[in-house]
Amino acid sequence: MTARHRVVIVGGGFGGLFAAKALRRAEVEVTLIDRTNHHLFQPLLYQVATGILSEGSVAPPLRDVLRHQRNAEVVLGEVVDVDLDARLLAVETLGRRSELGYDSLIVAAGAAQSYFGRDEFAEYAPGMKTIDHALELRGRIFGALELAEHETDPEALRRLLTFVVVGAGPTGVELVGQLIELTRHSLRGNFRRIDPSQARIILLDAALSVLGSFPVSLQQRTARDLEEMGVEIHLGTMVTSVDADGIETNSAAPELRRIEAVTKIWAAGVEASPLGRVLAERAGTEVDRAGRVRVEPDLTLPGHPEVFVVGDLMSLNELPGVARVAIDSGRHAAETIERGLAGDTTTRAFHYRDRGATATISRFRAVGRFGRLRVVGFAAWLIWLGVHLGGLTGFKNRVLVLAHWTITFLGHGRPERAITEQQVFARRALETIEYR
Repeated sequence: MTARHRVVIVGGGFGGLFAAKALRRAEVEVTLIDRTNHHLFQPLLYQVATGILSEGSVAPPLRDVLRHQRNAEVVLGEVVDVDLDARLLAVETLGRRSELGYDSLIVAAGAAQSYFGRDEFAEYAPGMKTIDHALELRGRIFGALELAEHETDPEALRRLLTFVVVGAGPTGVELVGQLIELTRHSLRGNFRRIDPSQARIILLDAALSVLGSFPVSLQQRTARDLEEMGVEIHLGTMVTSVDADGIETNSAAPELRRIEAVTKIWAAGVEASPLGRVLAERAGTEVDRAGRVRVEPDLTLPGHPEVFVVGDLMSLNELPGVARVAIDSGRHAAETIERGLAGDTTTRAFHYRDRGATATISRFRAVGRFGRLRVVGFAAWLIWLGVHLGGLTGFKNRVLVLAHWTITFLGHGRPERAITEQQVFARRALETIEYR
């Protein structure tokens, strides 16, 4: 009996998961490998950090998502090397190395937070790319407020009640908006010695505008709304140093050169998975400044038509690193493989159709662009809700998120406020562990 064509997909994000689903009826064996056991809906991570959603509601298990797809299996592990000639992957799982062969390979390893060469900032300013990040930030945000309730020194109290978000893209804007909602409304009456509404919420960016990928009119509307809500926005301001007690910038304004703040959140910049550089080196091709692999128009690796690079890991026509690009490119790779097995080897270039973009500012406020159409306020917020609810994987997760949104947006509740010391300190402990 002839063995089925084996398709290995590296990464369980949008690109990898939708590629796997697109192959559900194909005569292939699909192996999806990821370093975590879940599919993460990154656009809502900030709501995990600010107490709106639980981690499970945005991160369903990959095995559960693919449980009805009989031609698919899930492997926990991290791909650390590729032998393109032998068609073998080197995989590490908690220090154990193994090999995995493939006939076709789809690499959708995604992207990580970028500190623009200053990785030491991560110790005191966590990013917003993983469940671990979101839970750590939840612990830091609510932990700072708990410590402030006990603080008697005015200077220390100001540090505890100052929250700095670096990066004025959609994630940064959504974070500061929710920090305002949290401190001005959700926590009202929860504390006896401090007033959370006096918290200082600061948004910094080296760029000269918020939501840089949006039209100017929507950038201006967003900045105006945030300032009306109480957010301090400082643009053209680059972070030069981060420590336990604050942040330093290159600002000409003396009061911004050093901002005392216990809680710092990094929402600026992304870089491709390190696997991209490994893959490019093995293939003798190039990566761009963000570490993304330059691919052929059909998403294949130059010189290797059996290898596809999709989503945030690919560099093609300056496509943005958004979920829709990852989904469409993953499906394109899967369809190309299926057509090839049917005897159609015609090369088809990948074409992405921009469906627009939305960003929420706070409850009942958002902005959106759809072609030439600009939408703001409550209408844009409703569109944002529908887009993100529809983007979640699984009916159960949609129901769970809708229930939490009802509590939060129709009232001011925060159903996910439990924090532990482990959330704040576990990352540092894990960095010292050596798996044997």
